[in-house]
Amino acid sequence: MADQSKSLVNTVELGRAIRRKREEMGLSLRDVADETGVSASTLSRIENGTGKPDADNIARLTGWLNMPMERVMGGQPADAAGESLAAAVHYFPHEATPDIVEAHLRADRNLTPETAKALSELFRVAYAQFSAPGTDSRGRKRK
Repeated sequence: MADQSKSLVNTVELGRAIRRKREEMGLSLRDVADETGVSASTLSRIENGTGKPDADNIARLTGWLNMPMERVMGGQPADAAGESLAAAVHYFPHEATPDIVEAHLRADRNLTPETAKALSELFRVAYAQFSAPGTDSRGRKRK
């Protein structure tokens, strides 16, 4: 019989994405709550990895994040010892490149979660620098 206690929602992925977008946009939990219709207390629990959002809240939040729902659905597969395995990465072409790269880094079984997070942050900084308006592919000002 399947383990019914295992969540089918990857709340860590969802919480990480919410916090990142909220902080990048300079929004409070209340601001996000007003935009999404999800309570600030629920958002806080999701960001902290302790919340279990229902289907409506998942739909609202992935819509606000412009993230495919598949990214957070299905939980994390585990091996016989209960160790988390890398999951397939789902994305749509309209997703931001840093989000796609982060998903791939986290799915890489050769990287620890800390290393994947660090590489993701490095990529975000480099991507922002090199994709700034008025710069070439090397981040230099265009003439």
